[in-house]
Amino acid sequence: MRVRALLLALALLICALATNASAGESRVRIGAIDAVLTVPADVERPVVALLIAGSGSTDHDGNGPQIKPATLKKLSEQLVARKIATLRYDKRGAGGWKPEFGRAEDFRFKDYVDDAVALVDHLRAGGKFSKIVLVGHSEGGLVAILTATRVPVDRLILLATAARKQGDLLKAQMEKKLSADAFAPVAKAIDAIMAGEAVDPPPQGLAIPPVMQPSIASALSADPVEPLLKLVVQTLIVAGGEDHQIARLDFLALSTAAPVAKTLWLPRMNHVLVDVTDDADDLASYNQAERPLDADMIDAVSAFILASETR
Repeated sequence: MRVRALLLALALLICALATNASAGESRVRIGAIDAVLTVPADVERPVVALLIAGSGSTDHDGNGPQIKPATLKKLSEQLVARKIATLRYDKRGAGGWKPEFGRAEDFRFKDYVDDAVALVDHLRAGGKFSKIVLVGHSEGGLVAILTATRVPVDRLILLATAARKQGDLLKAQMEKKLSADAFAPVAKAIDAIMAGEAVDPPPQGLAIPPVMQPSIASALSADPVEPLLKLVVQTLIVAGGEDHQIARLDFLALSTAAPVAKTLWLPRMNHVLVDVTDDADDLASYNQAERPLDADMIDAVSAFILASETR
């Protein structure tokens, strides 16, 4: 198994080096958003995938201040190697809050969607690409769903995406970490913030200052299922059995909301889209930028993007 893993790692390294040598990568700015466009060589009007990162101040590589799995960078490399162009971008807040974004306390979750819509419009202008595909990872899946309700896209891919409101997901995650006594005031505060109420002072374990609570409420209250039910777009839903942030319940609920979607459940894949063996391995993978993504996930995503228009 070690020899096989070494050979796979070498193959992926060679593939990445070849991709970097032949693909055209450029930094672009759309409005206040900094992005990286990578286009495969010798492909006229390729398909382009807009890669949308998960929660937090995540950059175009899929890295945040504390965790650096390089999920989007690795995904882009693999897609470009298969002749698929990619656009990945710094979310608002990555590398600091820009004055162009206004006051941080005025941010609302729809601003993330506005950014993605602007990027889709940018990709469509000029006719350089044959299809536009949204690929959302984690919270980025929610952004992708909401974006697809506002602007036409050719396909939608949801990777490790929750079917619950983020406030409900946050409560489920914190219930596992806190004692019953500590969890009760936290859950009550989350519910109040989602309802638009000010919680001052916030309880221990939920350090959200009142001035930021309306901003956070807009994210905690966004529902992925209702808009997904209304979409008529070819969809792929992928999730993993070693994902400790998203439950299989979410995967099944999304699949029910999009009954004609293609689905893929990968028992060994975790939330940052790599295969892991146990909890320690899972935790370590969040800071292992060199670790390859799940190969079956890559194959499924690539095949779905490149498939013909017939269902």
